Amino acid sequence: MGKIPERPEMIFPQLTADYRDVFGDELVALILYGSGADQHYIPGKSDLNFLVVLTERGMEDLEKVMAVTARWRKSRVATPLFMTKDYIEAALDAYPIEFLDMKINHAVVYGEDVLTALEIRPEYLRLQVERELRGKLLLLRQRFLETEGKDKELRGLIRESLPAFLSSFKALLWILGREIPRERPEIVGAAARAAGVGAETFRKCLLVREGKDNYSPGEIMALFREYLREIAGLCRRIDTMSFPPAG
Repeated sequence: MGKIPERPEMIFPQLTADYRDVFGDELVALILYGSGADQHYIPGKSDLNFLVVLTERGMEDLEKVMAVTARWRKSRVATPLFMTKDYIEAALDAYPIEFLDMKINHAVVYGEDVLTALEIRPEYLRLQVERELRGKLLLLRQRFLETEGKDKELRGLIRESLPAFLSSFKALLWILGREIPRERPEIVGAAARAAGVGAETFRKCLLVREGKDNYSPGEIMALFREYLREIAGLCRRIDTMSFPPAG
């Protein structure tokens, strides 16, 4: 503990033991999700995100795990999400994108796999996709003005905002019954084709996020304007889309 693991699975035994020591049989599951559960984990840069599922009784003793979560933060283990099975089922209509992300990309470290069998209803997912895209578009326009056109700030805004759109792209593909690729550029391309919008702008933004571009300040400004236009177009497209019925 305290060292950054080269691979997430290196910490699984000790992390499990720590949570078992605190919660015993009240620990239902310990599940890794996010970049740590796929090939996008980068030691020292990626946080490790865990879902801790407890019984109702275990949730009443949440303060007992404070010291454990504090120690593991030194190894870039983010403070986990703590839920009960009933909470997960009740929250599927409110946070379908987040639970879909966990469902399609997770690794069970201990206990019950509570994610694979989740039934995420397309109508809830579609509403959140539209809400997220429209909300992010409003915020991006506001933050764009606050950058005053400065290259560093524009790059930071692209890096910060893009992951939320990737989640919406995956959700869109899932609603339409399309295969969700594992690599981010392929996710962007597949979603753009499905929605009938251009993918090149989002691919360029991925390069910026990953630090693999050599764009000039003028090109970054032009890219950001394209980014805003494509997201606005995607919002309009989703408004008129026909989605397959649930079930």
